[in-house]
Order: sequence, then structure tokens, then C-alpha cells
Amino acid sequence: MQLDKNQILDLLRGGGQQDQASQAEQQLPDQVDTDQHAGLLQQFGLDPQELIQKFMGGGGLPKF
Repeated sequence: MQLDKNQILDLLRGGGQQDQASQAEQQLPDQVDTDQHAGLLQQFGLDPQELIQKFMGGGGLPKF
């Protein structure tokens, strides 16, 4: 799934992860593919599958 980098940055910033957002801003491409860039997303503490659910409106229960 393709996501806009700004969506990911907003998610990180909204969660109080300013440092990770700054790093992601420099390292992620403008259009992030959740499959192709899964490793990068995980470096920022993001689960690609959870992103898909969140941005597709799937809701679901968060993993703890």
C-alpha cells in the first residue's frame, strides 16, 4: 500500500516521537510503500500492517 510520507510523519509527531519523525522525514521517500519500505518503517517503531489498517479505516484493536 502506498502512503504519503506526511501521513507517517503526522502519526509519529502526534505520538510525541519528534526524533523519529525527524529521522523519518530524511530517510523515507515521498510515497512510502508499506511492503517495500517495511524495514524502514519498523526502524521508526511502526508496524506496516497496523499502518494499513489505520489508514484504510480498518480500525481493529491495537497490539500491545
